[in-house]
Amino acid sequence: MTRIQTPFTDTTTALEVVQDVDLTGRRAIVTGGASGIGLETARALAHAGAQVTLAVRNVAAGRRAAEDIARTSGRDDVAVTHLDLADLTTIDAFTAAWEGPLAILVNNAGVMDTPHGTTAQGWETQFGTNHLGHFALATGLHAALTAAGDARVVSLSSMSHAVSPVVFDDLFFERRAYDPGLAYGQSKTATSLFAVEASRRWAGDGITANALMPGGVWTPLQRHWDAEQRAAAEQEVSQGEAAGAFHMKTPEQGAATSVLLAASPLVAGIGGRYFEDCNEAEVVDELHGIHGVLPHALDPDDARRLWDVSVELVEAARAA
Repeated sequence: MTRIQTPFTDTTTALEVVQDVDLTGRRAIVTGGASGIGLETARALAHAGAQVTLAVRNVAAGRRAAEDIARTSGRDDVAVTHLDLADLTTIDAFTAAWEGPLAILVNNAGVMDTPHGTTAQGWETQFGTNHLGHFALATGLHAALTAAGDARVVSLSSMSHAVSPVVFDDLFFERRAYDPGLAYGQSKTATSLFAVEASRRWAGDGITANALMPGGVWTPLQRHWDAEQRAAAEQEVSQGEAAGAFHMKTPEQGAATSVLLAASPLVAGIGGRYFEDCNEAEVVDELHGIHGVLPHALDPDDARRLWDVSVELVEAARAA
């Protein structure tokens, strides 16, 4: 299978990706669209003509983001709707209220390195929010995605997928010591596997799904780090940039790969793959710095198993 390559690079911005793209008449949802990469993803989609809904936990912050997007894009139809991915009740309310076709779903929101905790349904916070919350959202919107005829689902993963595969016999750290990094890594492997299986299951409905690594970006995602962790990360970044291994991106650059997968004709019909820096990542046995994707994040058997387990967990939670 030929790796997908585009003219865009790690310095491309989201607005540059959609410079010649027309999304007029298309509707898009961006979770976590109130700040960081999500905000810039939503901004670029609106610039290209899409009617964007910001699905956010903090509605006031979402409204400020919508006003900001309106000022820069000239569009006054950016919607803001409450969505808490750590609470299945709000997810089900969101999907039940959605009307009409949905062309683009960007599963952007997430939490990282949180202290041990659980969602409203009792799932470990990072796996429950980053994967199961988005899984429930996407499956709840399946009919709307199908109605669009050629919908795209974008799933944000991370280089941290390399830290852990999905540990099926202990998803919620009930039998092993909780480790924030392992929990985050597992959740990001899961977001990639979701894209693999969604593409397989939904191809007949005209739906494609892909995962991506946005790159290194300073955003509110790092809010759970203490001062020591932040200092260590900044030192590692400084050394990596000095060595030419990578560079930290602006949020506008970090959103570029999401927007490519959501909107660009260059990846029309492409699904079940993992991208970075606006190009398909190389499958490797060990990451090259922050680059590449490990086989376990694209494993079709694990993807099928995860889907089945996710259905069982969500259905059991709804029945409780």
